[in-house]
Amino acid sequence: MTFKEYADYDGLGLAELVRRKDVAPAELVEAAIERIGRHDPALNAVVFRAFDEARARARQLAAGPVTGLPFAGVPMLLKDIGAVRKGWPTRQAARLTPATPSDHDATLVQRYEAAGAVLLGKTNVPEFGIMAITEPALYGPARNPWSLEHSPGGSSGGSAAAVAAGMVPIAHAGDGGGSIRIPASCCGLVGLKPTRARTPIGPKLGDVMNGVVIDHIVSRTVRDTAAMLDATTGPEPGDPYCAPPPSGSFLSALQRSRRPQRIGFALGDLYGNPASDESRDAVLNAARLCESLGHVVEEASPALSMPYTDLRRAFDCIWVAGHAILMQQAAALTQGRLPRRDDMQGMVWAIYEAGIEVSAIDYQAAWNTIHRASRDVAAWHQRFDIWLTPVLSTPPWRIGHLDLENTDRATAYQPMREYCPYTGLQNMTGQPAIGLPLHWSREALPMGVQFVGRFGAEEELLGLAAQLEEAQPWRGRTPPIWN
Repeated sequence: MTFKEYADYDGLGLAELVRRKDVAPAELVEAAIERIGRHDPALNAVVFRAFDEARARARQLAAGPVTGLPFAGVPMLLKDIGAVRKGWPTRQAARLTPATPSDHDATLVQRYEAAGAVLLGKTNVPEFGIMAITEPALYGPARNPWSLEHSPGGSSGGSAAAVAAGMVPIAHAGDGGGSIRIPASCCGLVGLKPTRARTPIGPKLGDVMNGVVIDHIVSRTVRDTAAMLDATTGPEPGDPYCAPPPSGSFLSALQRSRRPQRIGFALGDLYGNPASDESRDAVLNAARLCESLGHVVEEASPALSMPYTDLRRAFDCIWVAGHAILMQQAAALTQGRLPRRDDMQGMVWAIYEAGIEVSAIDYQAAWNTIHRASRDVAAWHQRFDIWLTPVLSTPPWRIGHLDLENTDRATAYQPMREYCPYTGLQNMTGQPAIGLPLHWSREALPMGVQFVGRFGAEEELLGLAAQLEEAQPWRGRTPPIWN
Protein backbone atom coordinates (compact mmCIF):
# COMPACT_ATOMS: atom_id res chain seq x y z
CA MET A 1 0.00 0.00 0.00
CA THR A 2 1.31 3.48 -0.87
CA PHE A 3 0.79 6.09 1.83
CA LYS A 4 0.70 9.21 -0.37
CA GLU A 5 0.07 11.59 2.52
CA TYR A 6 3.08 10.34 4.51
CA ALA A 7 5.04 13.61 4.41
CA ASP A 8 1.98 15.69 5.28
CA TYR A 9 2.39 14.50 8.87
CA ASP A 10 5.10 15.20 11.41
CA GLY A 11 6.37 12.43 13.65
CA LEU A 12 3.70 12.84 16.32
CA GLY A 13 1.05 12.93 13.62
CA LEU A 14 2.24 9.65 12.11
CA ALA A 15 2.35 8.01 15.54
CA GLU A 16 -1.24 9.08 16.19
CA LEU A 17 -2.30 7.38 12.96
CA VAL A 18 -0.58 4.20 14.17
CA ARG A 19 -2.27 4.35 17.56
CA ARG A 20 -5.67 4.79 15.88
CA LYS A 21 -4.81 1.89 13.55
CA ASP A 22 -5.36 4.09 10.51
CA VAL A 23 -1.96 2.95 9.25
CA ALA A 24 0.40 0.18 10.32
CA PRO A 25 4.05 0.76 11.25
CA ALA A 26 5.02 -1.31 8.22
CA GLU A 27 3.24 1.16 5.93
CA LEU A 28 5.24 4.03 7.39
CA VAL A 29 8.49 2.14 7.00
CA GLU A 30 7.74 1.28 3.39
CA ALA A 31 6.78 4.89 2.70
CA ALA A 32 10.15 6.03 4.06
CA ILE A 33 12.07 3.36 2.17
CA GLU A 34 10.33 4.26 -1.09
CA ARG A 35 11.19 7.95 -0.67
CA ILE A 36 14.81 7.20 0.22
CA GLY A 37 15.05 5.08 -2.91
CA ARG A 38 13.53 7.85 -5.03
CA HIS A 39 15.28 10.93 -3.62
CA ASP A 40 18.60 9.75 -2.24
CA PRO A 41 20.35 9.25 -5.60
CA ALA A 42 20.14 13.04 -5.98
CA LEU A 43 20.70 14.00 -2.34
CA ASN A 44 23.24 11.41 -1.12
CA ALA A 45 21.87 11.81 2.40
CA VAL A 46 21.70 8.15 3.54
CA VAL A 47 25.01 6.31 3.70
CA PHE A 48 24.03 3.10 5.52
CA ARG A 49 20.73 1.23 5.18
CA ALA A 50 19.18 -1.35 7.49
CA PHE A 51 15.79 -1.70 5.86
CA ASP A 52 15.20 -5.36 6.71
CA GLU A 53 15.89 -4.62 10.35
CA ALA A 54 13.43 -1.71 10.19
CA ARG A 55 10.77 -3.96 8.66
CA ALA A 56 11.25 -6.48 11.46
CA ARG A 57 10.95 -3.71 14.04
CA ALA A 58 7.71 -2.51 12.39
CA ARG A 59 6.26 -6.03 12.63
CA GLN A 60 7.23 -6.18 16.29
CA LEU A 61 5.47 -2.88 17.00
CA ALA A 62 2.34 -4.02 15.15
CA ALA A 63 2.16 -7.15 17.31
CA GLY A 64 2.13 -5.29 20.62
CA PRO A 65 0.46 -2.32 22.31
CA VAL A 66 1.73 1.10 21.25
CA THR A 67 -0.03 3.13 23.95
CA GLY A 68 2.46 5.44 25.60
CA LEU A 69 4.90 5.43 22.70
CA PRO A 70 4.99 9.04 21.43
CA PHE A 71 6.75 8.07 18.19
CA ALA A 72 5.16 4.66 17.63
CA GLY A 73 6.20 3.35 14.23
CA VAL A 74 7.84 6.62 13.13
CA PRO A 75 10.76 6.14 10.68
CA MET A 76 13.99 7.78 11.81
CA LEU A 77 17.62 8.00 10.67
CA LEU A 78 20.77 8.23 12.76
CA LYS A 79 23.73 10.46 11.99
CA ASP A 80 27.02 8.72 11.12
CA ILE A 81 28.60 10.25 14.22
CA GLY A 82 27.51 9.32 17.73
CA ALA A 83 24.29 7.43 18.52
CA VAL A 84 25.88 4.06 17.78
CA ARG A 85 23.58 1.18 16.91
CA LYS A 86 24.42 -2.44 17.71
CA GLY A 87 25.46 -4.23 14.53
CA TRP A 88 25.86 -1.01 12.51
CA PRO A 89 29.13 0.72 11.61
CA THR A 90 29.70 4.34 12.55
CA ARG A 91 32.53 5.66 10.39
CA GLN A 92 32.30 9.43 10.99
CA ALA A 93 32.62 9.73 7.19
CA ALA A 94 36.31 9.01 7.61
CA ARG A 95 38.41 6.69 5.46
CA LEU A 96 40.47 6.25 8.62
CA THR A 97 37.58 4.64 10.53
CA PRO A 98 36.89 0.97 9.79
CA ALA A 99 33.34 -0.21 9.05
CA THR A 100 33.26 -2.16 12.31
CA PRO A 101 29.80 -3.02 13.65
CA SER A 102 29.09 -1.59 17.09
CA ASP A 103 28.76 -4.07 19.95
CA HIS A 104 26.13 -2.00 21.76
CA ASP A 105 23.39 0.60 21.43
CA ALA A 106 24.02 4.13 22.64
CA THR A 107 21.73 5.17 25.49
CA LEU A 108 20.21 7.75 23.15
CA VAL A 109 19.37 5.01 20.62
CA GLN A 110 17.77 2.95 23.38
CA ARG A 111 15.59 5.93 24.24
CA TYR A 112 14.63 6.52 20.61
CA GLU A 113 13.42 2.94 20.38
CA ALA A 114 11.69 3.12 23.76
CA ALA A 115 9.70 6.03 22.31
CA GLY A 116 8.62 3.82 19.40
CA ALA A 117 10.90 5.09 16.63
CA VAL A 118 11.93 2.74 13.83
CA LEU A 119 15.57 3.17 12.80
CA LEU A 120 16.32 2.81 9.08
CA GLY A 121 20.00 3.72 8.65
CA LYS A 122 22.69 6.37 8.94
CA THR A 123 23.14 9.76 7.34
CA ASN A 124 25.99 11.60 5.62
CA VAL A 125 28.33 13.88 7.58
CA PRO A 126 31.57 15.77 6.93
CA GLU A 127 34.77 13.93 7.82
CA PHE A 128 34.88 13.64 11.64
CA GLY A 129 32.01 16.14 11.79
CA ILE A 130 34.34 19.09 11.46
CA MET A 131 32.78 21.22 8.70
CA ALA A 132 29.70 23.41 8.35
CA ILE A 133 29.17 21.57 5.05
CA THR A 134 28.83 17.85 4.25
CA GLU A 135 31.36 16.90 1.57
CA PRO A 136 33.44 13.96 2.82
CA ALA A 137 35.81 12.10 0.54
CA LEU A 138 34.44 8.76 1.80
CA TYR A 139 30.79 9.32 0.85
CA GLY A 140 30.81 12.32 -1.48
CA PRO A 141 28.76 15.49 -0.94
CA ALA A 142 25.26 15.56 0.46
CA ARG A 143 23.00 17.98 -1.40
CA ASN A 144 20.25 20.33 -0.36
CA PRO A 145 16.70 19.46 -1.48
CA TRP A 146 16.02 23.17 -1.96
CA SER A 147 18.83 23.34 -4.55
CA LEU A 148 21.11 20.47 -5.52
CA GLU A 149 23.93 22.92 -6.18
CA HIS A 150 23.91 23.99 -2.55
CA SER A 151 25.05 22.34 0.68
CA PRO A 152 22.59 21.15 3.32
CA GLY A 153 25.08 22.39 5.91
CA GLY A 154 26.97 20.36 8.45
CA SER A 155 27.77 18.43 10.33
CA SER A 156 24.26 16.93 10.46
CA GLY A 157 23.81 17.66 6.75
CA GLY A 158 22.56 14.25 5.65
CA SER A 159 19.99 14.18 8.46
CA ALA A 160 18.71 17.63 7.52
CA ALA A 161 18.50 16.82 3.80
CA ALA A 162 16.54 13.63 4.53
CA VAL A 163 14.02 15.39 6.78
CA ALA A 164 13.66 18.41 4.48
CA ALA A 165 12.92 16.13 1.51
CA GLY A 166 10.22 14.23 3.42
CA MET A 167 12.10 10.92 3.61
CA VAL A 168 11.64 10.84 7.39
CA PRO A 169 9.98 13.33 9.74
CA ILE A 170 12.83 13.32 12.26
CA ALA A 171 16.52 12.41 12.26
CA HIS A 172 19.25 12.29 14.87
CA ALA A 173 21.69 15.20 14.86
CA GLY A 174 24.58 16.37 17.02
CA ASP A 175 26.00 19.82 17.74
CA GLY A 176 29.58 20.72 18.69
CA GLY A 177 29.69 24.22 17.21
CA GLY A 178 26.38 24.63 15.40
CA SER A 179 25.98 21.23 13.76
CA ILE A 180 22.25 20.97 14.51
CA ARG A 181 21.36 24.63 13.94
CA ILE A 182 23.44 25.14 10.76
CA PRO A 183 21.87 22.32 8.69
CA ALA A 184 18.44 23.20 10.07
CA SER A 185 19.00 26.73 8.77
CA CYS A 186 20.18 25.52 5.37
CA CYS A 187 17.25 23.13 4.93
CA GLY A 188 14.31 25.02 6.45
CA LEU A 189 13.96 22.92 9.62
CA VAL A 190 13.69 23.21 13.38
CA GLY A 191 17.02 22.56 15.08
CA LEU A 192 17.38 22.67 18.88
CA LYS A 193 20.75 22.37 20.58
CA PRO A 194 19.76 21.43 24.12
CA THR A 195 21.41 22.55 27.34
CA ARG A 196 24.71 20.82 28.09
CA ALA A 197 24.08 17.25 29.37
CA ARG A 198 20.33 17.42 28.68
CA THR A 199 20.56 14.28 26.52
CA PRO A 200 22.77 11.27 27.34
CA ILE A 201 25.98 10.27 25.62
CA GLY A 202 26.53 6.89 27.35
CA PRO A 203 26.73 4.13 28.14
CA LYS A 204 30.50 4.17 27.50
CA LEU A 205 31.21 7.91 27.30
CA GLY A 206 30.71 10.57 29.95
CA ASP A 207 30.97 13.56 27.64
CA VAL A 208 32.75 14.78 24.52
CA MET A 209 35.11 17.77 24.87
CA ASN A 210 33.82 18.49 28.39
CA GLY A 211 30.26 18.86 27.17
CA VAL A 212 30.86 20.99 24.07
CA VAL A 213 29.01 18.34 22.03
CA ILE A 214 25.30 17.55 22.58
CA ASP A 215 22.87 15.37 20.60
CA HIS A 216 19.23 15.84 19.63
CA ILE A 217 17.26 15.85 16.34
CA VAL A 218 16.29 17.94 13.36
CA SER A 219 12.57 18.05 12.59
CA ARG A 220 9.91 19.93 10.66
CA THR A 221 7.84 20.98 13.71
CA VAL A 222 8.49 22.44 17.13
CA ARG A 223 6.28 19.81 18.76
CA ASP A 224 8.35 16.91 17.38
CA THR A 225 11.48 18.59 18.72
CA ALA A 226 9.89 19.04 22.15
CA ALA A 227 8.38 15.55 22.34
CA MET A 228 11.65 13.85 21.41
CA LEU A 229 13.43 15.89 24.06
CA ASP A 230 10.90 14.53 26.57
CA ALA A 231 11.67 11.01 25.34
CA THR A 232 15.44 11.34 25.62
CA THR A 233 16.13 13.82 28.41
CA GLY A 234 17.65 12.91 31.73
CA PRO A 235 20.91 11.59 33.20
CA GLU A 236 22.06 8.00 33.35
CA PRO A 237 24.16 6.32 36.04
CA GLY A 238 27.78 7.47 35.95
CA ASP A 239 27.21 10.80 34.19
CA PRO A 240 29.84 13.36 35.27
CA TYR A 241 27.16 16.09 35.54
CA CYS A 242 23.57 16.72 34.47
CA ALA A 243 21.34 19.53 33.23
CA PRO A 244 18.85 21.26 35.54
CA PRO A 245 15.54 19.35 35.54
CA PRO A 246 12.65 20.98 33.66
CA SER A 247 9.56 22.15 35.55
CA GLY A 248 7.30 19.97 33.39
CA SER A 249 7.26 18.23 30.05
CA PHE A 250 8.85 20.04 27.13
CA LEU A 251 5.81 19.28 24.99
CA SER A 252 3.45 20.95 27.45
CA ALA A 253 5.83 23.93 27.54
CA LEU A 254 4.64 24.83 24.04
CA GLN A 255 1.47 26.13 25.69
CA ARG A 256 2.66 26.56 29.27
CA SER A 257 5.69 28.81 28.67
CA ARG A 258 4.23 31.78 26.84
CA ARG A 259 4.89 34.74 29.09
CA PRO A 260 6.29 37.85 27.40
CA GLN A 261 10.04 37.55 26.93
CA ARG A 262 12.67 40.27 26.90
CA ILE A 263 14.64 39.67 23.69
CA GLY A 264 17.90 41.24 22.60
CA PHE A 265 18.68 40.95 18.91
CA ALA A 266 22.02 41.10 17.11
CA LEU A 267 22.70 42.97 13.89
CA GLY A 268 26.33 41.91 13.90
CA ASP A 269 28.56 39.19 15.29
CA LEU A 270 30.73 39.24 18.39
CA TYR A 271 33.84 39.84 16.28
CA GLY A 272 32.36 43.27 15.52
CA ASN A 273 31.35 42.53 11.93
CA PRO A 274 27.97 43.85 10.76
CA ALA A 275 25.39 41.35 9.61
CA SER A 276 25.03 40.83 5.88
CA ASP A 277 21.95 42.36 4.26
CA GLU A 278 20.18 38.99 4.08
CA SER A 279 20.94 37.92 7.66
CA ARG A 280 20.04 41.42 8.88
CA ASP A 281 16.67 41.12 7.14
CA ALA A 282 16.14 37.69 8.73
CA VAL A 283 16.78 39.01 12.24
CA LEU A 284 14.78 42.22 11.86
CA ASN A 285 11.79 40.34 10.47
CA ALA A 286 11.97 37.87 13.37
CA ALA A 287 12.32 40.72 15.88
CA ARG A 288 9.23 42.47 14.47
CA LEU A 289 7.30 39.20 14.61
CA CYS A 290 8.28 38.70 18.26
CA GLU A 291 7.25 42.27 19.08
CA SER A 292 3.87 41.74 17.40
CA LEU A 293 3.34 38.77 19.75
CA GLY A 294 3.83 40.96 22.83
CA HIS A 295 7.52 40.38 23.54
CA VAL A 296 9.85 43.25 24.45
CA VAL A 297 12.53 43.56 21.79
CA GLU A 298 15.63 45.74 21.48
CA GLU A 299 19.03 45.56 19.84
CA ALA A 300 21.47 44.10 22.37
CA SER A 301 24.16 41.41 22.57
CA PRO A 302 26.16 39.94 25.47
CA ALA A 303 29.14 42.02 26.55
CA LEU A 304 32.24 39.86 27.02
CA SER A 305 35.15 40.73 29.28
CA MET A 306 37.62 39.67 26.60
CA PRO A 307 37.81 40.09 22.81
CA TYR A 308 35.78 37.41 21.04
CA THR A 309 38.91 36.45 19.09
CA ASP A 310 40.52 35.41 22.40
CA LEU A 311 37.45 33.39 23.34
CA ARG A 312 37.32 31.73 19.94
CA ARG A 313 41.02 30.89 20.23
CA ALA A 314 40.29 29.14 23.53
CA PHE A 315 37.41 27.22 21.97
CA ASP A 316 39.61 26.20 19.03
CA CYS A 317 42.18 24.80 21.47
CA ILE A 318 39.57 22.47 22.99
CA TRP A 319 38.03 21.67 19.63
CA VAL A 320 41.24 20.65 17.84
CA ALA A 321 42.46 18.60 20.81
CA GLY A 322 39.10 16.84 21.08
CA HIS A 323 39.12 15.93 17.40
CA ALA A 324 42.74 14.81 17.49
CA ILE A 325 41.97 12.16 20.08
CA LEU A 326 39.01 10.94 18.01
CA MET A 327 41.31 10.60 15.01
CA GLN A 328 43.93 8.71 17.00
CA GLN A 329 41.27 6.34 18.31
CA ALA A 330 40.05 5.71 14.75
CA ALA A 331 43.60 5.02 13.53
CA ALA A 332 44.24 2.65 16.42
CA LEU A 333 41.17 0.64 15.42
CA THR A 334 42.49 0.30 11.88
CA GLN A 335 46.18 -0.41 12.08
CA GLY A 336 47.26 0.27 15.64
CA ARG A 337 49.08 3.37 14.40
CA LEU A 338 48.80 7.15 14.37
CA PRO A 339 46.91 9.06 11.65
CA ARG A 340 48.72 10.03 8.45
CA ARG A 341 48.16 12.84 5.95
CA ASP A 342 46.84 10.49 3.27
CA ASP A 343 44.13 9.26 5.68
CA MET A 344 42.27 12.57 5.64
CA GLN A 345 41.16 15.60 3.71
CA GLY A 346 43.60 18.47 4.04
CA MET A 347 41.45 20.66 6.29
CA VAL A 348 40.90 17.71 8.62
CA TRP A 349 44.62 16.96 8.71
CA ALA A 350 45.24 20.58 9.73
CA ILE A 351 42.99 20.04 12.75
CA TYR A 352 44.90 16.91 13.73
CA GLU A 353 48.27 18.63 13.45
CA ALA A 354 47.05 21.50 15.63
CA GLY A 355 45.36 19.19 18.13
CA ILE A 356 48.40 17.11 18.97
CA GLU A 357 50.30 20.29 19.87
CA VAL A 358 47.82 21.33 22.60
CA SER A 359 49.31 20.87 26.07
CA ALA A 360 47.37 20.04 29.21
CA ILE A 361 48.12 23.54 30.49
CA ASP A 362 46.82 25.08 27.26
CA TYR A 363 43.67 23.01 27.53
CA GLN A 364 42.95 24.02 31.12
CA ALA A 365 43.71 27.67 30.41
CA ALA A 366 41.25 27.55 27.51
CA TRP A 367 38.51 26.31 29.81
CA ASN A 368 39.29 29.07 32.32
CA THR A 369 38.74 31.61 29.53
CA ILE A 370 35.49 29.97 28.47
CA HIS A 371 34.18 29.80 32.02
CA ARG A 372 34.82 33.52 32.43
CA ALA A 373 32.86 34.21 29.26
CA SER A 374 30.06 31.96 30.54
CA ARG A 375 29.79 34.21 33.60
CA ASP A 376 29.58 37.25 31.32
CA VAL A 377 26.79 35.71 29.25
CA ALA A 378 24.88 34.56 32.34
CA ALA A 379 25.05 38.10 33.71
CA TRP A 380 23.62 39.47 30.44
CA HIS A 381 20.76 36.98 30.70
CA GLN A 382 19.79 38.49 34.04
CA ARG A 383 18.37 41.33 31.96
CA PHE A 384 17.43 39.50 28.74
CA ASP A 385 15.60 36.19 28.53
CA ILE A 386 16.58 35.44 24.94
CA TRP A 387 19.24 36.47 22.43
CA LEU A 388 18.12 36.57 18.78
CA THR A 389 20.75 36.19 16.04
CA PRO A 390 21.17 34.85 12.54
CA VAL A 391 22.25 31.23 12.34
CA LEU A 392 24.55 31.90 9.38
CA SER A 393 25.95 35.07 7.87
CA THR A 394 24.76 34.16 4.35
CA PRO A 395 22.37 31.76 2.62
CA PRO A 396 23.61 28.15 2.19
CA TRP A 397 26.94 27.79 0.40
CA ARG A 398 27.26 26.11 -2.96
CA ILE A 399 28.85 22.67 -3.08
CA GLY A 400 32.62 23.07 -3.44
CA HIS A 401 32.81 26.46 -1.71
CA LEU A 402 35.68 25.34 0.53
CA ASP A 403 39.07 24.03 -0.58
CA LEU A 404 38.95 20.88 1.53
CA GLU A 405 42.53 19.94 0.68
CA ASN A 406 44.00 23.16 2.09
CA THR A 407 46.22 22.23 5.04
CA ASP A 408 46.86 25.79 6.23
CA ARG A 409 44.40 26.07 9.09
CA ALA A 410 44.50 29.88 9.27
CA THR A 411 43.41 30.37 5.66
CA ALA A 412 41.36 27.18 5.22
CA TYR A 413 39.00 27.87 8.12
CA GLN A 414 38.62 31.64 7.83
CA PRO A 415 35.64 31.38 5.44
CA MET A 416 33.87 29.08 7.89
CA ARG A 417 34.53 31.44 10.82
CA GLU A 418 32.86 34.17 8.79
CA TYR A 419 30.01 31.88 7.70
CA CYS A 420 28.94 30.72 11.17
CA PRO A 421 30.12 33.23 13.80
CA TYR A 422 26.94 33.01 15.89
CA THR A 423 26.62 29.36 16.91
CA GLY A 424 29.83 28.38 18.68
CA LEU A 425 29.28 30.50 21.78
CA GLN A 426 26.41 28.32 22.97
CA ASN A 427 28.58 25.20 22.81
CA MET A 428 31.08 27.00 25.03
CA THR A 429 28.52 28.21 27.57
CA GLY A 430 26.29 25.13 27.40
CA GLN A 431 23.16 27.18 26.78
CA PRO A 432 20.21 25.93 24.74
CA ALA A 433 19.65 27.49 21.32
CA ILE A 434 17.05 26.81 18.65
CA GLY A 435 17.14 27.56 14.95
CA LEU A 436 13.79 28.26 13.28
CA PRO A 437 12.96 28.54 9.56
CA LEU A 438 11.54 32.06 9.57
CA HIS A 439 13.29 33.52 6.52
CA TRP A 440 14.07 32.65 2.92
CA SER A 441 16.76 34.34 0.85
CA ARG A 442 16.26 36.29 -2.37
CA GLU A 443 17.12 33.04 -4.18
CA ALA A 444 14.36 31.24 -2.22
CA LEU A 445 16.82 29.32 -0.02
CA PRO A 446 16.13 28.84 3.69
CA MET A 447 17.87 31.08 6.24
CA GLY A 448 17.17 30.20 9.85
CA VAL A 449 17.24 32.53 12.82
CA GLN A 450 18.60 31.54 16.22
CA PHE A 451 17.06 32.06 19.64
CA VAL A 452 19.39 31.50 22.60
CA GLY A 453 18.04 30.94 26.10
CA ARG A 454 19.40 30.89 29.61
CA PHE A 455 21.20 27.76 30.76
CA GLY A 456 18.56 25.09 31.33
CA ALA A 457 15.74 27.18 29.84
CA GLU A 458 14.58 25.09 26.87
CA GLU A 459 10.99 25.53 28.05
CA GLU A 460 11.08 29.28 27.36
CA LEU A 461 12.65 28.72 23.93
CA LEU A 462 10.12 26.09 22.97
CA GLY A 463 7.17 28.20 24.13
CA LEU A 464 8.39 31.11 22.01
CA ALA A 465 9.11 28.81 19.06
CA ALA A 466 5.57 27.44 19.19
CA GLN A 467 4.17 30.97 19.11
CA LEU A 468 6.32 31.85 16.11
CA GLU A 469 5.35 28.65 14.30
CA GLU A 470 1.67 29.52 14.76
CA ALA A 471 2.13 33.14 13.71
CA GLN A 472 4.28 32.41 10.66
CA PRO A 473 3.80 28.73 9.68
CA TRP A 474 6.55 27.14 7.62
CA ARG A 475 5.19 23.65 7.00
CA GLY A 476 3.50 24.75 3.79
CA ARG A 477 6.88 25.66 2.26
CA THR A 478 8.46 22.59 0.70
CA PRO A 479 11.55 22.15 -1.46
CA PRO A 480 11.57 21.01 -5.11
CA ILE A 481 12.67 17.54 -3.94
CA TRP A 482 9.82 16.57 -1.64
CA ASN A 483 7.64 13.61 -0.63
